[in-house]
Amino acid sequence: MTDFARYLNIRSAQMPVLSPDGSRVAFLSDITGNLQVWSAPTAPDRGEWPRQLTFFADKVWEVHGTGGGDHLLAVGDVGGNERQQFYLISGYGGDGGHDVRRLTSDDNAIHRFGGFSGDGQRILYAANGRNGVDFDLFQMDMANGESRLLCELSGNQEVMAWSLDEEFVLTRQQVGPLEDRLFLIDLHGEGNSRQPRELTAGTAPARYEQVRWGHGGVYLLSDRTHDRGAICRLDLESGELSEIVNADAHGGDGEMEALAMAANGAAIYSYNEGGYSRLWRVDLKTGERAAVAGLPDGQIGHISVKNNGTLVCDVQTPQANLNVWLVGTDGIARALTQSDRAGLDAGSFVAPELIHFSSFDGLSIPAFYYLPQTPRPAGGYPCILYVHGGPTSQLRPDFDVRFQYFLSRGYAILGTNVRGSTGYGRAYAALDEIEKRPDSVADLKHAVLWLQGRAEIDSGRVAVYGRSYGGYMVLAALTAYPELFAAGIDVVGIANWVSFLERTSPWRRVHREQEYGSLADHREVLERISPIHRAERITMPLLVIAGDNDPRVPLFESELIVEKVGASGGTVEFLHYADEGHKISKLSNRIDSFTKMAAFLEKYLV
Repeated sequence: MTDFARYLNIRSAQMPVLSPDGSRVAFLSDITGNLQVWSAPTAPDRGEWPRQLTFFADKVWEVHGTGGGDHLLAVGDVGGNERQQFYLISGYGGDGGHDVRRLTSDDNAIHRFGGFSGDGQRILYAANGRNGVDFDLFQMDMANGESRLLCELSGNQEVMAWSLDEEFVLTRQQVGPLEDRLFLIDLHGEGNSRQPRELTAGTAPARYEQVRWGHGGVYLLSDRTHDRGAICRLDLESGELSEIVNADAHGGDGEMEALAMAANGAAIYSYNEGGYSRLWRVDLKTGERAAVAGLPDGQIGHISVKNNGTLVCDVQTPQANLNVWLVGTDGIARALTQSDRAGLDAGSFVAPELIHFSSFDGLSIPAFYYLPQTPRPAGGYPCILYVHGGPTSQLRPDFDVRFQYFLSRGYAILGTNVRGSTGYGRAYAALDEIEKRPDSVADLKHAVLWLQGRAEIDSGRVAVYGRSYGGYMVLAALTAYPELFAAGIDVVGIANWVSFLERTSPWRRVHREQEYGSLADHREVLERISPIHRAERITMPLLVIAGDNDPRVPLFESELIVEKVGASGGTVEFLHYADEGHKISKLSNRIDSFTKMAAFLEKYLV
């Protein structure tokens, strides 16, 4: 039987960046076991081995390129603390050597990349070094690393777009998961004239994403004009949005999800149809569309397009790991990377069935249902009920090594997109807010009821598993419906909403209170829905996993539930890692944690 380490050695390539001449592509890969920056030629006949560009002890979060120079900007942190720093990678496109040097110097600040100048020599970014809460606007000259403050901003801000003449910048304040505000800043103004001017004042709460500033104006995705999103042109004087294409053009109940635009206005967008990405070219002047063919049927991310129409993206399917793909001007799609599958047969990987089940109020809940290829036991398969984090996120039909390993061991999996998930429109995503939180937990009950109607499932052997907000959902489900579950796995989950909001990173607290409720106004609700107050109901075995450096859901939350369940006489196992944060990213720790997770399920579910 193949062990978990084999699956965890399956590799990926993602976040592609084309060099200015298009001859090379830079990307992130975990070839070494931790995401680093690599590059490879785009010509199919060169046969050159990919070149590693960074060699950090911790993962690289992002890589960014510019058409104005042969260099890249990498973003990384230390030990999962999420205090991202910038690193300049010079000379990556040539045949000679390259250089990597750190640009930022404040170890205690979070730095958010915003964009390159046209010549590629300067960058805009936001950082919260002033007080740890507010993200201010900075400009840096990369040649000498000198940085200057352009404007003090308020709240959870990031740079969204820089005008082509470099006189203006658009920033976004993320007020909450479903509410953004856009601001315009005149970089050549002085004093009060450089103060941000809000473009969204007086409008209904909405999301503004994928902002692109081209010769034809400013374009973005928003759900202000349509529940499931639209490509819009933004008027910088009035703040009005003019729709170009909305989600109704595709039918169904999916969302607009990505927009990429070249300097000449060539544009690509992605439509999320039941979790699957559909790619389209669009004329931003006329709205005329044409489908992009040839890419695998799965999840497409990190799209970029050149002036000549060439596009690169990363693609994964339930049965194929994440790789970088290129679609040339001839319309032919081909993979630029071939990430290793650790010798595992591609035919052993399982694709899910998209199903829907009805919840307590008749709401239709989408989910992905996986069945193993192994023979069905006489009593039916044991099943893992998986719930994603976020909660404003979505379980997609991507390549998940966890799922494929458990499927190989004979577990069925039902991965849910309970109310509150994204991908199905703004109204659906808002159905779990504050006092409605238990409704999403009730969706998990009805997921189990659906499983109980399946002859191939042993409904007496169902474990619930989730991480982050999904970890909260695990604890909430175990305390609300203990009779339905044989075991639970909580990874970096929230046990007590009050202590979580008191201890999460200060810059995140206001944003999170928009979703979960505030300590000032909703303390009674937060106390009532916190699993810690019903921990004695967790009588089934519980596994808790955490990172000591987690700035989002501090270690305290995991310690709290472990102590309370143990004190009540429950069976609880606890794993935590001193060199990890909110996500367990180092290969050795991933192997250790998932191997122990598999042993836990083998012990208590099989």
